[in-house]
Amino acid sequence: MVEANHYCAHLTDDVRQCILYDGPGPNARLIGIEYMITPKLYEGLDADERKLWHSHVFEVKSGMLIMPQPSPLVPQALWEKAENKEMEQTITLYGKIYHLWQVDRGDKLPVGPPQLMTSFTDWGQLDQKVIDERDKRMGSDWRRKKEIREYIEVPKIHPDADQTWKKKD
Repeated sequence: MVEANHYCAHLTDDVRQCILYDGPGPNARLIGIEYMITPKLYEGLDADERKLWHSHVFEVKSGMLIMPQPSPLVPQALWEKAENKEMEQTITLYGKIYHLWQVDRGDKLPVGPPQLMTSFTDWGQLDQKVIDERDKRMGSDWRRKKEIREYIEVPKIHPDADQTWKKKD
């Protein structure tokens, strides 16, 4: 489990590209990249390629995915409204992540080949204490985020997505 702070650009309405850092501070290490695409583009991929992508439903609905409040001068209610608007879009997207630096192994440099990574799709896959520690550091609360996102509609997840968590025959 690795914390991944995303900094994203919207290339088009259908494609986002993000650089991932292991923290939000000035000494954060660039650890990977993520591409996010709409269901329309995802469904156009061949079956083998689709298996490399993950959904964002659990990240959004659990409150685990956050956009840290940029300043205490921005009222919390206003920020939450903007964040939820973004989550309404993100929940529909499919992501493909490659980690370049395995900081969770203790690597001092980005050695070895890039590793395909994924995101969590269920609470049993992660250590909730890690999320609680992140929330404390960032002044967030996943429980509140989960509650205020209840209204966000859950899209149908393509059966080829989230293969990392599916039982192999």
